[in-house]
Amino acid sequence: MAMTKDQIKAAYPLPVYNFRVEINGEAIGFSEVSGLNIAYDTITHIESGTRGPGPRIMYMPGKPKITTLTLKKGVVAGVSIKVLYDWINTVALNRVEKRDIMIRLCDENGVAVITWKVLNAFPTQLDAPSFSASANDVAIESMQLTADAVLIEES
Repeated sequence: MAMTKDQIKAAYPLPVYNFRVEINGEAIGFSEVSGLNIAYDTITHIESGTRGPGPRIMYMPGKPKITTLTLKKGVVAGVSIKVLYDWINTVALNRVEKRDIMIRLCDENGVAVITWKVLNAFPTQLDAPSFSASANDVAIESMQLTADAVLIEES
């Protein structure tokens, strides 16, 4: 039996190439986003031998791990370098600007289906493109950010 269009939309995963990044409400084009994760440290608790020989070892979740996000984008003369450079320069000037970032995974119509909210992010590293006279790749710059938390919302 053939599936309807609505059944196909509900059953098939979304492609990763259709996403939008917003920093403080402003959409900025990035070619890659990585590091969107939620993780916790593990605490080991060792209890002396109350049941049988030897200690009993138990594991419990601990505090949240720091989120490190990497954003990559193509260099566009006069535009892209300034946006990321100005932001990381706030760290050098000791006026750190923490910003919220929204990464929206979109459907085929460009409508956001899932949104990852990265809270209180600030830049920790800005990498210039790698240069090679024997390559014809696009110049890609990348920025690493550290954030307080990642929240996930369905639209």
